[in-house]
Amino acid sequence: MDNPGLELTEEGLNPEGTRRTEEQGQSLGDGLGPSIYQRRSLLQPFTRARSFCKTHASLFKKILLGLLCLAYAAYFLAACILNFQRALALFVLTCLVLLVLAHRSLKRLFGKKLTRCVKPFKNSCLKRWMKWVFAGVALVGLILWLALDTAQRPEQLMSFAGICMFILILFAFSKHHRAVSWRTVLWGLGLQFVFGILVIRTDPGFSAFQWLGDQIQIFLNYTVAGSSFVFGDMLVKNAFAFQALPIIIYFGCVMSILYYLGLVQWVVQKVAWFLQITMGTTATETLAVAGNIFVGMTEAPLLIRPYLADMTLSEIHAVMTGGFATISGTVLGAFISFGIEASSLISASVMAAPSALALSKLVYPEVEESKFKNKEGVKLPRGKETNVLEAASNGATDAIGLATNVAANLIAFLAVLAFINAALSWLGELVDIQGLTFQVICSYILRPMVFMMGVEWADCPMVAEMVGIKFFTNEFVAYQQLSQYKNKRLSGMEEWIEGEKQWISVRAEIITTFSLCGFANFSSIGITLGGLTSMVPHRKSDLSKTVVSALFTGACVSLISACVAGILYVPRGAETDCVSFLNTSITNRTYEAYVCCRGLFQSTSLSGTNAPSFSGPWENKEFSAIALANCCEFYTNAACA
Repeated sequence: MDNPGLELTEEGLNPEGTRRTEEQGQSLGDGLGPSIYQRRSLLQPFTRARSFCKTHASLFKKILLGLLCLAYAAYFLAACILNFQRALALFVLTCLVLLVLAHRSLKRLFGKKLTRCVKPFKNSCLKRWMKWVFAGVALVGLILWLALDTAQRPEQLMSFAGICMFILILFAFSKHHRAVSWRTVLWGLGLQFVFGILVIRTDPGFSAFQWLGDQIQIFLNYTVAGSSFVFGDMLVKNAFAFQALPIIIYFGCVMSILYYLGLVQWVVQKVAWFLQITMGTTATETLAVAGNIFVGMTEAPLLIRPYLADMTLSEIHAVMTGGFATISGTVLGAFISFGIEASSLISASVMAAPSALALSKLVYPEVEESKFKNKEGVKLPRGKETNVLEAASNGATDAIGLATNVAANLIAFLAVLAFINAALSWLGELVDIQGLTFQVICSYILRPMVFMMGVEWADCPMVAEMVGIKFFTNEFVAYQQLSQYKNKRLSGMEEWIEGEKQWISVRAEIITTFSLCGFANFSSIGITLGGLTSMVPHRKSDLSKTVVSALFTGACVSLISACVAGILYVPRGAETDCVSFLNTSITNRTYEAYVCCRGLFQSTSLSGTNAPSFSGPWENKEFSAIALANCCEFYTNAACA
């Protein structure tokens, strides 16, 4: 200091150049309450405690975290010991969290070492030989598997022929035949097939997705608490708009919360990373297609909005194909509310992601130099909301637009479809053709294609109707029709009434569920173009040039997924013991009652005025005649005469 009479003290500047003593402080504070020094003396323990806490903050965090982990471990063990079946959901979630934590730890500890070990093999001859060996083993394995597995169920070969047919058609319409990357195509179809085997054929995979579907169904049922309060129980139980549409709002709210927390971005990035390293696609297109598993065709491009302006035509085609080939998480809940199998919908949406990339690169191969070949991928930011409540509110508000859009489309398309059917019926009657409708036309035109998917010929007209309705009008209308057929089957209605089939088989239901799972219909063209054009207006001509091709490619993705389901589907669960079932009195119609009664009718033979005779499992059974009389009360058959 320039002035020797001033000294910088702990309390400030002392004009006399001396430190203020405790007595001086007291004298200054006489009559004026506690002095500054006294107040600092009183606060000194708190200051030291705060300093100690700051110094050892990391240690306290570790201790607190350890205590919380011990408490959770005790709770987890108690729940599992008391009733493991009841705690199954908690067990699965805990295992997933532990798996993520283990992956992060291993990556942090050994990630760089593994990268250095793998690096010498990147451009070696060994890598090329391994690729050829892997491809050969996969091809031989597929041939042997098809030969052995289809020996008992030859109809599965028809579904395999359907896959080959769709691939050949798409290759014939390819933009650049010689530029097709067959690695991408084969890897995509292979991943789709492997995932299908895991979900449809293996017991653990089937049980896991069945369980996941049940949990989602339970989760969606909580919508009733909110919708019943707003609309009343009567409307919620009887009106479609108050059953399905509130689910969209509820699911949209939940998805917004998960996006705010970063969980959606994390899952999307992991799926995109896996698809990118296996299929060799670029970061942006892979991320958008992976995002379509969870969000809609207009929301997924928002994940890569900053990069859309610099993407190649092939990449844009892949982004649009992914949107047409999948469904969003919000409408997934609405389809489940129709009564559609939740596990099949989830499987179809996930299986569509690799297939969409593969078929897009088959139809529109990459011939330009992409700017997004970085293997690190694209980083996704978290939600912009300030807290969870804001995220929940924004999600619910945004979902209102989607719910309104769904309701408006259903009203419009069902009305237009009724008008078209009336016009076609009138035109048909002028030339003595009765009952001509849009569904009938679709059933004839699309019947060969549906038959190639593996559907029995008797079910083909009804499945073709639904595929046609989905493509030309709306997937909501098609799934609603499928739910009506399913409800008829489960209610025990007769399969044929006056020569008209009333419902389709379980196998046909599964194949139809996969074939309808996507937004590939003509109305989606406007939605896709409107969403993408608003993000990159200067590329409107490029978007318009590729959107129709992407639409048909996305439709084929769903149809190939249906073929995969047709190859892999096998009846599950023990068959009903009809002898024991019909030994008790039937009180109402059910699917099991219809199947058992049909078997009993086929085992019954009439001979004039004599009592009916029975064959097969019903032979020499005392209650066979009683069971026949019971069945005849509900179903009509010649054996009832």
